[in-house]
Amino acid sequence: MEIRKAPHPSPKFSVMKPIIFFATLLTLSLVGYRSGTPPTMHGKVYDQQTGTAIAGVFITVEGALATTQTDSLGRYAISAAIGQFLVFSHTGYEAKRIKVGNKNPLDVPLNPSQVSAVETMMTGYGTQHRMALVGNTGGIRIRGIADATYSPLMILPQSVNTESYKRIAENHFSDPLDAPLSTFAIDVDAASYSNFRRFIHNGQLPPADAVRIEEMINYFQYELASPTGGEPVAIHTELATAPWNPKHHLLRIGLKAKSVPADKLPASNLVFLIDVSGSMMGSNRLPLAQASMKLLVDQLRGNDHVAIVTYAGSADVVLESTPASQKIAIKDAIDALHASGSTAGGAGLQLAYRIARQHFIKDGNNRVILASDGDFNVGPSSDNEMEQLIAKERQSGVSLSVLGFGMGNLKDSKMELLANKGHGNYAYIDNITEARKAMITEFGGTLFTVAKDVKVQVEFNPYKVQAYRLLGYENRLLEKEDFNNDEKLGGDMGVGHTVTALYEIVPAGVESAYPGDVDPLKYQSAKDRRTVGNSREVATVKFRYKDPDGAKSRLQQVAVADTPVALASASMDFRFASAVAELGMLLRNSDFKQQADYDQLIARAKGAKGKDDEGYRAEFIRLAENAKLLAQSDGLAVQNY
Repeated sequence: MEIRKAPHPSPKFSVMKPIIFFATLLTLSLVGYRSGTPPTMHGKVYDQQTGTAIAGVFITVEGALATTQTDSLGRYAISAAIGQFLVFSHTGYEAKRIKVGNKNPLDVPLNPSQVSAVETMMTGYGTQHRMALVGNTGGIRIRGIADATYSPLMILPQSVNTESYKRIAENHFSDPLDAPLSTFAIDVDAASYSNFRRFIHNGQLPPADAVRIEEMINYFQYELASPTGGEPVAIHTELATAPWNPKHHLLRIGLKAKSVPADKLPASNLVFLIDVSGSMMGSNRLPLAQASMKLLVDQLRGNDHVAIVTYAGSADVVLESTPASQKIAIKDAIDALHASGSTAGGAGLQLAYRIARQHFIKDGNNRVILASDGDFNVGPSSDNEMEQLIAKERQSGVSLSVLGFGMGNLKDSKMELLANKGHGNYAYIDNITEARKAMITEFGGTLFTVAKDVKVQVEFNPYKVQAYRLLGYENRLLEKEDFNNDEKLGGDMGVGHTVTALYEIVPAGVESAYPGDVDPLKYQSAKDRRTVGNSREVATVKFRYKDPDGAKSRLQQVAVADTPVALASASMDFRFASAVAELGMLLRNSDFKQQADYDQLIARAKGAKGKDDEGYRAEFIRLAENAKLLAQSDGLAVQNY
């Protein structure tokens, strides 16, 4: 875990920082009123006996499944309307339920409660903990642990954040004279965006490594022409001025998967693999997972089948494979689940795959759907062990989709790895609206693959291009030889999916700091751009894919003409996607953000909102506005994990 250490503040700064913090939260609150969304309530939670701040308090909006957690100074921020109830709960304290009124900030005292502290701790509640001492707990029976009693002095924890994110080494600019090919596997995951939204709603900026630019861009659907001639995927390109550097160009590559009517989709053999360990306690964990799975059940047809496997200290089959026509029986089995115990995720995966293989449907949609926070702690649990397990299981033709839940202990790195290696997709579900998006609005794209192992390779023309940089996809880069190697995994595209990739291009002859200066080579003659080629093409884009049940890939390609347009003349989708990318660079504090600016990206997103029936683009604009305020105050910026 890397923690960014701020410089020691001056006395004046120390005085001003709380003022800026509360001013920011007040502004966020006003933004909430102006946009028609619930206002942002904020305040501090403290021990009623000692007056000290309490970190890690879980705060839930009753009936809305919105949740947050206090920071190290006991502060919180959460969207809640007047008349709703906030529930405050924490290990070792009595829960408190408060009706939202006009008072804002709302400071909340909690009373210590030793018995509830013991019970909560031993069922694996929420986040991981730091040790503290309480007394007089002898003879207490612990839920989920048979015949367990504990001594009069019990060591109890205090909450700390144990979320984990894979380190991102940001893509640099490359010179096509040295590296003419850029190769990557496509990524349809959108988990990073909903996770970023969760941080902003909680009054925090996300850790840099939680921001995967490609997932933020691909959270949104874009208007692209569907494939023709029986092809499963169509390819589109667009070239315009780069918003954050007018001397540079931005190349957009868009892929569009074919749409298939619901009655033409293949039958599904699904196994719901649900984490019911203690870490899944809390309204934004197991209850939200249950609600999400029931939304999915409502979309299934009579020829689909569902089995349910759970895991805590061990893995169990809760429901054998059952026709989806028996929706009440399936939902009853989901409703009966409760959280307790440790987390044998590896055993759960093995059992779920075994059940899926037993009921395998030839030419059907065979898939395990994992709902978890990824916090495995019994049996195989490391990222390497998980990768080996999934690599073996995917040979059976069973795919793996991953739904992430929870906060404070989310193992994002593990969840992303499982989906990437399991021929599936990864979504982070932070509220019931996101569950609806994944399970209903994008039902086909989430579950039904039309092209697998999709890879993209771009060859840049050095006569036209001085340097290029791929925005995002750092976790999906491939060697140039991997493009033609059908043994190397790509990404999968589902029904109706769109995928967008952006390249920043430095045109030949433009004065630029990129790609940088190196000494002349001693053993090779320097290449001359003028002799490499003089075509009117900037690049050629190729992509490979396999049919869902195929083993040999097929190739498509398209050339990109050197005819960039002004940014204002680019399509609305181009301008909106560039705004999302620009926000991602600012959140990551990218070394290549150049003239990126919150105000300009917000204005561009507003002008490119277009048709927005579901309100996702309008929500992005509000999130960008709030991110700007948080970045200015720097009062609630979080650590890098």
